[in-house]
Amino acid sequence: MKIFHTPQELQEYRKTCQGSVGFVPTMGALHNGHISLIKKSVVENEQTIVSIFVNPTQFLATEDLSKYPKRTQADLKICSLANVDAVFMPEVQSIYFPLEPTIVAPFSKAYILEGLSRAGHFDGVLRVVLKLFNLTRPDRAYFGKKDAQQLYLIQNMVKTLFLPIDIIACDIIREEDGLALSSRNIYLSNEEKKDALLISKSLKIASKTIMSRGRKTKEIAKAMRETLLPLHVEYVEILSREFEPLESIEIGNTIILVAVKVGTTRLIDNIWI
Repeated sequence: MKIFHTPQELQEYRKTCQGSVGFVPTMGALHNGHISLIKKSVVENEQTIVSIFVNPTQFLATEDLSKYPKRTQADLKICSLANVDAVFMPEVQSIYFPLEPTIVAPFSKAYILEGLSRAGHFDGVLRVVLKLFNLTRPDRAYFGKKDAQQLYLIQNMVKTLFLPIDIIACDIIREEDGLALSSRNIYLSNEEKKDALLISKSLKIASKTIMSRGRKTKEIAKAMRETLLPLHVEYVEILSREFEPLESIEIGNTIILVAVKVGTTRLIDNIWI
């Protein structure tokens, strides 16, 4: 497995790649969710590139970038065991410059849900993803469905900028108890982890409500909020896969999304209907 620290090294390597290239962008602290993306890429492509880069432009001024978990050696070991061909680990100054054009996420889709209280967050996400796409020039890029809004905005960017990349949406990976895997789970105490299970429980209740009592979104959201009541609920939303409001569930075109705070840790989850 090769490790590159500069864009120039990565670009030279990319010229030598034969066959299809899969790309998995990450911010490190890899867990089984990331591993599932990597393994899918390895199976589906001749070459797989993983990036590990904690992107500063997607953090707000009030958010502590330095607290983001870093496990470099463990991450590299995981990539090696998963048969990754190359890992890209750049420094910030090699990715961003004092004068450069920027990309702005569509306001109506980027300033709701995750973007409502994080103005500019998705601008930073799209900015770095576009740079990484330009460097890796992948045939396929792999993203988890847990970050559904991010996934939608990246798919939209690829479509509207005519990028020749297939975006592969991968299912959420969960712990045995149902908790969606996240790098933030390490911040949960044992008691908070028990509380966090109400998130997946609320999504199961949503599924049962759809099966037994109909498809009205207000009724489903009400049942979910009642389940989440002990937690600080930021949002429960039922939207189309184009992130438009729905009055009733549309099978094959619905995402049910939830964001809560468990203690001081903010967690998100969703199901696709």
